[in-house]
Amino acid sequence: MGFNPVFTILKDKKLTGPNYIEWKRKMDIVLTAEEYKFCTYEPKPDQPAADAPKDEREYYKRWFKADEMSRCYILAAMSGNRAARQVAMKALMNTQMAEGTPIRDHVLKMMSHLNEIDILSAELDGETQIGIILMSLSKSFEQFC
Repeated sequence: MGFNPVFTILKDKKLTGPNYIEWKRKMDIVLTAEEYKFCTYEPKPDQPAADAPKDEREYYKRWFKADEMSRCYILAAMSGNRAARQVAMKALMNTQMAEGTPIRDHVLKMMSHLNEIDILSAELDGETQIGIILMSLSKSFEQFC
């Protein structure tokens, strides 16, 4: 497979939030290079009748193909980390140790949540991590908190 600058741009310039202006500029370049940008500013055409002229039917087909491809490129260039971090953080914060559960099993579960958050590039300092784990313990461990 040869070098494809479009895939390089999509891979290297994911939308993370703060980089929106640079990301949009790169997306404009990609969509222009692939000849799909027109569908982002031209209105959606009405579906032509079966007996419509060939050029109308072809334009309709081209516009919808460009729209589909533009959506794919845009979605591919967006980072899913933010949503994934929120889900992982929610799972961590909502995990509570059930009474009678072995402490080892609960702490391993909490460590798993913390590892997932770390992989997703969310930052929690050690003291905060310990605090979250202590708050998640059952009432029988209150003396340790």
